Formats: sequence, C-alpha cells, structure tokens
Amino acid sequence: MKILMRADTHVSFSVPIDEPRAKCTYSQVLAALSVSMGSLVVGFASSYTSPALVSMTDRNITSFEVTDQAASWVGGIMPLAGLAGGIAGGPFIEYLGRRNTILATAVPFIVSWLLIACAVNVAMVLCGRFLAGFCVGIASLSLPVYLGETVQPEVRGTLGLLPTAFGNIGILVGFVAGTYMDWSMLAFLGAALPVPFLILMFLIPETPTWYVSRGREDQARKALSWLRGKEADVEPELKGLMRSQADSDRQATQNKMLELLKRSNLKPLSISLGLMFFQQLSGINAVIFYTVSIFKDAGSTIDGNLCTIIVGIVNFIATFIATLLIDRAGRKILLYVSDIAMVITLFILGGFFYCKSSGMDMSNVGWLPLSCFVIYILGFSLGFGPIPWLMMGEILPSKIRGSAASVATAFNWTCTFVVTKSFRDMIDVMGAHGAFWMFGAICFIGLFFVIFYVPETQGKSLEDIERKMMGRVRRMSSVANIKPLAFNM
Repeated sequence: MKILMRADTHVSFSVPIDEPRAKCTYSQVLAALSVSMGSLVVGFASSYTSPALVSMTDRNITSFEVTDQAASWVGGIMPLAGLAGGIAGGPFIEYLGRRNTILATAVPFIVSWLLIACAVNVAMVLCGRFLAGFCVGIASLSLPVYLGETVQPEVRGTLGLLPTAFGNIGILVGFVAGTYMDWSMLAFLGAALPVPFLILMFLIPETPTWYVSRGREDQARKALSWLRGKEADVEPELKGLMRSQADSDRQATQNKMLELLKRSNLKPLSISLGLMFFQQLSGINAVIFYTVSIFKDAGSTIDGNLCTIIVGIVNFIATFIATLLIDRAGRKILLYVSDIAMVITLFILGGFFYCKSSGMDMSNVGWLPLSCFVIYILGFSLGFGPIPWLMMGEILPSKIRGSAASVATAFNWTCTFVVTKSFRDMIDVMGAHGAFWMFGAICFIGLFFVIFYVPETQGKSLEDIERKMMGRVRRMSSVANIKPLAFNM
C-alpha cells in the first residue's frame, strides 16, 4: 500500500503555496483497483487460448473437431473484435459516461465465457470469443480514461501502471489454471472473474470530467469530494476542470476526426501510433496466445505448461519493476532497454529454431527457449508493454484525446489481429525461425524510432510537453493520463 500512496512532483492544477500538498486518498486507490479488475479480466481473456487450444484440439477431450485453421481463428477473432470495440468505445464513453461504459461490459463478459464453456461446436466458441473481444476493445479504451480522469497527477506514474499489473495477473491466472483445467472448465473460471469487477464498479462514481462536460457541476463536485476526501477543498480543481472544458468547447470543431488531421495534432498522434505499431509487431501477442504450442514445437526439455507459468510470473514481476523505475529512469531509457532485450532474444530464438529445423540435435540446450522467453517478456514488460499507453495520455492534446485515443486503440487491435491471425501462417511459410527473425528486425527498426522521434516526458508537466510537441501552450486539466493493458498488446 505504501507504494500505491507514493507521490511524484507533477501537479497540473493550481494549489495555494501555504496549503498542504495534496495526497492520494484511499478512495482513489479503490477506484484504481476497481477498474484494474477489468484489466485482470482482459488479461485472462488474452491468455486463454494459449493453454485452452491444447485441450480444445484434442479429440479425446473435445466432442467436436477443431482444425488448425479454426484454432487460428479462435486466437485471432478476439483482437479483431477488439478493433470493433475500440472504435465503438470512443462514442460510448462520451455519451454513456466512463463508468457506465465500463459497467456495461461486465455482463457481456460473463455471457461470452458461458458461451465458450457450454460450446457444442466451433461456432459457439467463436461467438463467445468475438463477444469477449468486443468487450476487451471497449475496456482497453475506457478503463485508462476513467483512471486518468480520477487519480491525481501526483500518483499517475504509480496508479497509472496498476491496470497493467492486474492485466498481467490475469495472464498468470490463465496460465496457472490452464495447467489443471481443460478449455471448458477454464472458460467457467473466466465467467466468474467479472463478478467482483461488476460489484466494485457499483462502489465508485462517474468521473468529474465527464460530469463537467455534461454541465453537471454539483455531481462533479460530489465525485471530486469522494475521490479527494471530504476534508479536501475541491473548488480549485473543479474550477480548473470547468475552465478547461470551456476552452475545449470554444476550440472544438464539428468533426473530431478532421481535427486529428491538423498539422499540430498529427505529430503526437503519429508518435502514439508508432509506439503502438512497434509494441504489437514485436510479436508479443503471438507469444502470449501460443506460448504452450511454441514450447511444444521447440521440443523443450521443460514441460510446456510449466514454461508458461514461469513466463507469466516474470511478466507479473516485471510490471512492478517498471512501476518503480518509470518515474526515476525515464521513459526513453526503459524503451531502449526493452527494445535491445527483445532484439537479442528474438534473434537467438530464431537461431534455435533454425538449427532445430536443420536437423541439429538441440536437446543439450533445451533450456534456451525458456531463458529467451523470460528475458523477452521481462524486456517487453519494462518498456514497450506499458509505456506506449502511458505516453499516449501524456502527449495527446486534451481536446482530441477521446477521438485520438480511440484511433490509437483501434490501430493497436488491428496490429494485434494481424500478428495473432497470421502467426501460424508465417510459421508455415518462413518457419518459426523466420517469424522470430522478422519480429526481431522490426524491433531493431523500432529502436531508431524511439531515438529520433519519441520525446522524453519524465518529470515534465503536461503544459511543457504540449509546448515542446506543438509549439504553443494551452491550459490543460489534471486528467490527461491514459494508460491500459499491456499485452494489448
């Protein structure tokens, strides 16, 4: 809890000098935990296919046939639906509200898992995965927006990474449970996970920013009082939100998408899209979705399910390491370390699979795939996992944040779908070694993208970031942090 309560030095709204410095309240932690439970559900949904496809394609366990092509769709249809959910999520959070949109995903999540658990044919599994993916797409956009608009900027680095941590917990739960459960029982577990998420969401309020955008000043004041504590003076922050909304209303255009094409907005949007591209084209979701199958193909001397559990644990631990370093080492340093680690391990993995396909005896280095996967996951989780989402909220201008975040999220899910759906086809065409070498080459190019195009935002106020990115200063509120999942991936 002490880590969660840590504060950094960034304050983006005016506080009188003689007043005590604002501190994070337990209500903000509760709000962060509540929405992060949604990330746990998302993480479980992302990792489901890795252990489930092994038993699902076993005719001794499954009453219906699941071909290799059908199996690729079971893995690939979720990110495709996530793309649709990411596009729909933008209008939903604007018109229904952040909290109501998040709340609306809980029951469909449960229904999707029950469809899979009770499936008697592949079509039912695909319908369940599509519904789950649609909810995942909405959640990957709305969860970080809610979090960014409720927690104080003093703790945006710490609480901002909480959804990523819970997403990794969901991945770990999927890997561990998948060791002992077949695909149907694992889906029943998936149906139970959204229940605490649903209950907790009833305990927290709508965001003050959304209330202000709807002209509901009294409700915004009540929400701020709940979040900041009854003793806190919320009037300065409320007035700042109202002024920021007034500025946005004056500068707003009828077509938000046309606003994105303005030259001043293209640079931050392009950087955000570039980070999303290199995040997904690192091959992370191919690794997460098909971990068990990859270790099986590698002929590893270590049990495939045990390998996935180890990978999940590393993924979980690495997120907390990133939490400790994100506000100390800086964003770019972590991206450098992340990229270099992934490049090295992907090329080594490619070499391993090349030697194996050439008929060489690799049994004496059966430990190598697991070692590379551990370092690869550690590197990804330190940098390219959480930072693209975190920086999306830092560099996108306030007035286009909703529409720009929707575009970036949809683009992320598009890349995810392309990677997960085509991964098996890539292995068939170029071999596993070719697929890993291709991902490694893309990561190598991504290193130069970070060096020349990605700005360092550590310790800078949102006004300073916008001044550097766009060459002008505009009053901004304290609600600019958008940060969801990791692996989303």
